[in-house]
Amino acid sequence: MDKKQFVTSFWYHVAAQNEAALRICFTPDAYIRWNNTNEQFTVDEYIVANCEYPGEWRGEVERTELIGGLAITVTRVWLSDNSASFHVTSFFKFQGAKIAALNEYWGDDGAAPQWRLDKHIGKPIK
Repeated sequence: MDKKQFVTSFWYHVAAQNEAALRICFTPDAYIRWNNTNEQFTVDEYIVANCEYPGEWRGEVERTELIGGLAITVTRVWLSDNSASFHVTSFFKFQGAKIAALNEYWGDDGAAPQWRLDKHIGKPIK
C-alpha cells in the first residue's frame, strides 16, 4: 500500500463527505480523536460528525511525512464559499492497509492576534 497516496485519497473523501469511501478506510475497531475538543469517536460516530457537518468543503494536503507505520499529514480544509478555513495535523496509525487510530489537531485559520500585530513582529507566510 502506498500510504502517501492513501492519506491523500482519504482527505479527498473527508472533504467530499463520502461516507462509503471513508468507512472502508478504517478497521472496524478504529478510534478517532479530536484532541482540541477532547472527543473520541468510533468509526460510525466519526462518519456522522464528518459527513453531516454543514456546508460544502474542500481540502488540500500540504504535507505528508511517513515514519515507520505512522503517516502524518498537514491539511488545509475550507468551506467552498471561503467563510471558514482550518489547518489540521493528523497522525494515522495503520493496521495492515487500514487506519486503526487517527489523532487530529484542528486549528482555525485567521489573522494574528492584535497584541502581536501591535508589536510589529512576524510576517504573513504567503
